[in-house]
Amino acid sequence: MEQLETLALHVSDSILTITINRESALNALNQKTFIELESTIEQAIDNKEISGIIITGAGEKAFVAGADITELATMNEVNSRSLAEKGQEIFDLIEGSAKPVIAVVNGFALGGGCEMAMACHMRIATSNAKFGQPEVNLGVIPGYGGTQRLTQLVGKGKALELMLTGDMIGADEALSLRLINYKVDTKADAITKAEEILAKIQTKAPLAVGMVIECVKAVYTTGQNGYQTEANSFSRCCGTEDFKEGTTAFLEKRKPIFKGE
Repeated sequence: MEQLETLALHVSDSILTITINRESALNALNQKTFIELESTIEQAIDNKEISGIIITGAGEKAFVAGADITELATMNEVNSRSLAEKGQEIFDLIEGSAKPVIAVVNGFALGGGCEMAMACHMRIATSNAKFGQPEVNLGVIPGYGGTQRLTQLVGKGKALELMLTGDMIGADEALSLRLINYKVDTKADAITKAEEILAKIQTKAPLAVGMVIECVKAVYTTGQNGYQTEANSFSRCCGTEDFKEGTTAFLEKRKPIFKGE
């Protein structure tokens, strides 16, 4: 894989693992990370050899501890808007990926790190994981979609409490709030669990998988009728070769062989 400055990439069994690789900075997101992350996600979406993506952080202490404060401190009212919009665009790219993306959250997932984890389709956390949107402590608010996705995931009241107090929560509370799908002991366990989920998804029809993701995203997209999106996607599925293969295989009592066509 391509050598990058802030990311480490690894592909195995059609799964791309993206590791935010700034361990000395607790994997804080700087502008270089954003540039490399956007390019990597775009390439993975277009790569037919990739069926799923895992995003994690280097080391054991942090998934992503937040934005790079040395860069954030230079922001003003003019250039900060473009930064927020770019972050929202990249995280929307993750959320809109037709290929499933799972966050393996090890250690701190704060600020932009929590926002990035929430943009992924699923989240698996280690027992030492800590989640939070502490931006009010810096005189600012979440800017990469956090106010929207946290509310969607945990509800208005709890989202407001977390964002207004800046409090962190551990993996147990994150699980009870349904902010995460699973809590496991170690990062290795979390990676294994993510790989197991993606391996199971690999056996399903790729076009149908992507359309499920599209329809679920429509639930939260302003101006989009989710039911109509679902009906349209159902219709599109019924015109694919995978649909023919899936129904034929069912009737013939065999496993289907999907080609994403």
